[in-house]
Amino acid sequence: MSEKIFNDLNIFNKLVNDLINDDQKKGISPKIQTQDVLKKLDISLSENGIDDETFKNSLKEIILNTPKTSSKLFFNQLFGGLNSKSVVGELLAVLLNNSMATYKIAGPMVEVEKEILRKVASLIDYPKTFGGTFPTGGSMCNFMALIIARDKKIPEIRNNGKQQDLVCYSSQNSHYSMGKNASFAGIGRNNVRYIETNEKGEMCSESLQTAIKNDLNNKLIPFFVNATVGTTVMGATDPISEIANICNKDNIWLHIDGAFAGTVIFSKKYKHLVEGIQNSDSFCFNAHKTLGTPLSTSILLTKDEQDLYRSFSNKAEYLYQTDNDDYNLGQTSFECGRRNNALKFWTLWKSVGTNGIGEMVETNYSLSDIARNYIRNNSDYKLYSYDDSLSVCFNYKDFDAIELCTQLYNNNKLMVGYGEHKGETFVRLVTINRENTKKDILSFFKILEDFSNKHL
Repeated sequence: MSEKIFNDLNIFNKLVNDLINDDQKKGISPKIQTQDVLKKLDISLSENGIDDETFKNSLKEIILNTPKTSSKLFFNQLFGGLNSKSVVGELLAVLLNNSMATYKIAGPMVEVEKEILRKVASLIDYPKTFGGTFPTGGSMCNFMALIIARDKKIPEIRNNGKQQDLVCYSSQNSHYSMGKNASFAGIGRNNVRYIETNEKGEMCSESLQTAIKNDLNNKLIPFFVNATVGTTVMGATDPISEIANICNKDNIWLHIDGAFAGTVIFSKKYKHLVEGIQNSDSFCFNAHKTLGTPLSTSILLTKDEQDLYRSFSNKAEYLYQTDNDDYNLGQTSFECGRRNNALKFWTLWKSVGTNGIGEMVETNYSLSDIARNYIRNNSDYKLYSYDDSLSVCFNYKDFDAIELCTQLYNNNKLMVGYGEHKGETFVRLVTINRENTKKDILSFFKILEDFSNKHL
């Protein structure tokens, strides 16, 4: 490793100190209007280089004006703070710079990844035949599961392409990647059936059964059902056991998209939310959402490892030159040059243990309970979401949710988003930063109330 790295790491350490100090003083970064970014910040690239001091100062200005997703005032998208042990793992992975395609270039990091997969498989009661990988995000997890299900339903599709009318199913509240993935997989966006949900945002299993029956009667081929654990807006969990029974009856692949709230598998208190998960064919979750690991930390498991090999293995003599395929992870991955995203989750898990991760998950839910109780006890609020959800959806007085969220952001007060369900638009508070306390949740409401009453 070059000695120059020590000098550059000193620059890095100074920038880290600046970032932490700025976070403590301001909470969230000031918004720069899109048309002003290039005017206020030196982002230009030129023919000649610059000295280290100029380099540091230029970089400092950029990072201090970048949104801080670990801030105690950040309640917007699905990021859960930043776990320091995970940061250590991430930085080491960057310095090692291994690809996870083969054991020859990844070494022990292959076993680091495999150990995580073994433990997760045990938590969801998957058989010893399980397989798994670390895709680049929740959307890629869902895409890979769709491809696996497609190839298993019609094996010849790998070589001959899609020639039959395949149909897949997901709830109206599921992640937006479903439509994109169906397009990429050759299924077609029009062959996705979006199943209605109840008032909680959960998929209606009876409606699913009816949709499948109608497609079968029309000589179509139902092959894939996507059930969600923690929908993006309402944080709802689909009835897994009911859906699994339907899928089993008609030999349909059941994928569990647990990108948001799938980490309940670590919690003794909340694991009941995914009752029946062992009857799924694949399952994924994102540790970078509720557990505070850096982006991206996504895990996909299948009940049978051979399903991964069937869809993603390929001969490459220039690559797979040593060791068997159990240790050449490129054979079960969508990517070849796949970075090491396992180490940062391993450093977290190693440091706190399975029970510690479970406590982290339960803290997230306790924060959402605090927020819901505050709303229920305040007549100026209307609550839209339900218990056992990490999304707290509400409206305050008669203020328009879109305007309120936009102005809080524009005035550097809070970063929080809005959502919609059943024709209602509302503020969506996401409570997954475990560094927050009851005081921080109550502070959120005070800031919102003070600002809206004075400025809206």
